[in-house]
Amino acid sequence: MRTFAFIIHPLSVNDVARKYPVARFLPLSLVEAFLKAKSPMVLSEIKGVRSLTGEGLKGWFIGCPLTPRQLSGGVPLELVYQRLQESCEIAHRQGAEIIGLGAFTAVAGDGGITVAKRSPIPVTTGNSYTVATAIEGTLDACKQVGIEARSSTLAVVGATGSIGKTCARILSATFERVILIGRDPSRTRDLAEEIPHSEPTTDLERLVQADAVITVTSSDAAIIQPHHLKTGSVVCDVARPRDVSAKVVGQRPDVLLIEGGVVSVPGDVDFGMDFGFPPKTAYACMCETMMLALEGRLENYTLGKDVSVEQVKETQGWANKHGFKLAGYRSFQRAVSQEDIARVRAARAAAIPSPVSPREKSSPLRP
Repeated sequence: MRTFAFIIHPLSVNDVARKYPVARFLPLSLVEAFLKAKSPMVLSEIKGVRSLTGEGLKGWFIGCPLTPRQLSGGVPLELVYQRLQESCEIAHRQGAEIIGLGAFTAVAGDGGITVAKRSPIPVTTGNSYTVATAIEGTLDACKQVGIEARSSTLAVVGATGSIGKTCARILSATFERVILIGRDPSRTRDLAEEIPHSEPTTDLERLVQADAVITVTSSDAAIIQPHHLKTGSVVCDVARPRDVSAKVVGQRPDVLLIEGGVVSVPGDVDFGMDFGFPPKTAYACMCETMMLALEGRLENYTLGKDVSVEQVKETQGWANKHGFKLAGYRSFQRAVSQEDIARVRAARAAAIPSPVSPREKSSPLRP
């Protein structure tokens, strides 16, 4: 039986409070000081993963006790690398053959390159399959609400990151126009020179022009608010923590908001802990780690700040082979219903002006 491990970390104080309830009553600075002093640990054993080929798989969740803020510069980078190296060593001692980096552990520093050099087992960020599922989910959601991609505008928020960049490259062949939104003007302009019919900007207000949005920044707080979004649009939020404010759910029923990268895992899987997903589903990045193990590809795979189109296609092929597939749409820990989709489709149809016939255009009675 093949084996793997996957590193997770607390995304918020609520995650810390699942293990240490007192954290709910403490200031964030004190919680982070406590976490900074802690070492990584095994959180659970993962059982029951079984490929369509019949191959079984087991693994372990390894907890890295650092918050998004700490992983993105709140503590010295060397401490981050040290904690991730310790996590890999723990996984190796458990018997894992390969390890995946979850959430902010995948973007810390150089995107897994240094961690892979220090790890006793191969490492992947899982970003290739994350791109594959983000693209698949976005295109399917567009179809559901009546968005014709070839005559529509896509916006990618976090466009210069590894996931955003590859999503933009691939989808530029499908959408009429692509708006690239990044924090660094120079890097965003450089990317626009590589991607046909794309426009660079740092202005989130441009989102109101987009029919479809893929957002995947490394922000530790929500950046997309209700007023940013176009009526009848689709938003695929791949970021963890989420880029889209919870206010969008309550204030914009005319927008289809879906979480990217939620995948059904084959077999009767038991993750041994509640990490906020429905039973038998996992992050796409975690699934990439599982698929590498099932394939016997015990090698460093998706690392650094770039994801190749070839890797995206390869992971999609593995998913089909082993039985990993997109789970139903979810938004803020609830299933998206057919009624939700129908409401967005109706709002979009109502917002699009009806075509005017040639006779009406030439009528002398028209002002």
